[in-house]
Amino acid sequence: MSYTPEDVTVDRAVEIRRDLHMHPELGYEEHRTHDLIVEELGRLGIEHRGGLAGGTGVLGWIRGRTDDAAIALRADIDALPIEEETDVPWRSTHEGRMHACGHDGHTAILLGTAANLAARAADGGLDRSVLFVFQPAEEGLAGGKRMVEDGVLDGSIAPMAADRIYGLHGWPGVPEHVVGSRVGPLLAASDRFEIEVIGTGCHAAFPHHGADPVVAAAAITTALSTIVARNCDPLDAAVVSTTVIEAGTGFNVIPGSARLGGTARSLLPEVRDLLERRIAEVASGIAAAHGCEATTRYERGYPVTVNHAEPTNRFREIAVETLGDELVQDVDRPFMGGEDFAYYGQKIPACFYILGQQSPEAPEMPPLHASTYDFNDRTIPTGITLMSRLSQEG
Repeated sequence: MSYTPEDVTVDRAVEIRRDLHMHPELGYEEHRTHDLIVEELGRLGIEHRGGLAGGTGVLGWIRGRTDDAAIALRADIDALPIEEETDVPWRSTHEGRMHACGHDGHTAILLGTAANLAARAADGGLDRSVLFVFQPAEEGLAGGKRMVEDGVLDGSIAPMAADRIYGLHGWPGVPEHVVGSRVGPLLAASDRFEIEVIGTGCHAAFPHHGADPVVAAAAITTALSTIVARNCDPLDAAVVSTTVIEAGTGFNVIPGSARLGGTARSLLPEVRDLLERRIAEVASGIAAAHGCEATTRYERGYPVTVNHAEPTNRFREIAVETLGDELVQDVDRPFMGGEDFAYYGQKIPACFYILGQQSPEAPEMPPLHASTYDFNDRTIPTGITLMSRLSQEG
């Protein structure tokens, strides 16, 4: 059986990708995107249910000839609160929102895969059942967790359960069409913290009359950056980044409080525990040294995205057979970004892989979450072909 998509399938997928890019929607607000997915699955004759994960998630399925459990394929559908700065004809039409992480491309690839497999099913049937998981709210709001809780994997919605799942992410730092993955941790646990520093406000001309939370917050910011360097084993990857500092409203007033916020990333449970403990300790100690108090709120987010050996090894075999050895790379170490694909891997064997986006015609491609990022449409056929084969042979 050939898995190469027809030109009409690729053209339609590109059309969908650009339409989605023009109409980006944030997490749990992807109503137009949801309706487009539902309409497309209906046009293809694919059974489906929408309204999942709070209203915008969609699950589609095609029954196979065997009684084996299904293979699930996942795409995330949400955008980011970023003002787009590209000049492409399909640039965002919504102020302050854009597809800066390539979820428009992921969704188009999965819809193209659905179209490809629907045609194969009509032409003789599929060996294995397939689940198409269109998930909202990946960008920090744990839409994957809610999809799992709604039963997209366990047969609560579709008439079959899944025994493994595959997902992809466009990767701008890798040449186009190159794919890669690794067994074990691929992406980090992603947590966030907020620190409120309470001081005593006063006139800025008389700082000795108060306790300055701005100076304390600045010292805390500097000290937090030493946690990884001085408390973590150098061989254990970790990140602590302060990304928000807020304080004051007037140039001549020392405020009574300041607020810090940021993210902590880790790959090991013991390192995650250490970061949570040390961030609070450092904030409290530094604040006290400045005559202030600090309260820390640490919120655990996405777990580590772990790839299981069997589906990941099978992914590599199929990728080499499909694309050739020169377009398949082994990812030698994890990335410190976070992904809620991790929640699927907590339930069934999972493999998450990267799809290269860098065009040889462009000297440099903007990174993910940049205001100038745009998914490379030339990689859509590669994604469709590989996802189609994984759905039957993975």
